[in-house]
Amino acid sequence: MKLIVRAVPNASRSEICGWEEDPRAGRVLRVKIAAPPVEGKANAALREFLAKSLGLPKSKVELEKGDTSRFKTFIVPDGTALPSKDA
Repeated sequence: MKLIVRAVPNASRSEICGWEEDPRAGRVLRVKIAAPPVEGKANAALREFLAKSLGLPKSKVELEKGDTSRFKTFIVPDGTALPSKDA
């Protein structure tokens, strides 16, 4: 299944902020990441953080698109329990 994430890099700590509605992307999961958006560091940290938060191995979380965008689409296995917290 596809998971659309709004990444906020350079945060003081990595955390899931919750779901929000975005006029451009629809319902997105807002995630703060402590890594800087340099040379793919934030993407790698976000992938690892999502995998850990969702209880999945890193190999099961794949960045499909949005390499240089704040909005990123990840592919995760169908049936994965997603965070329910609303922003």
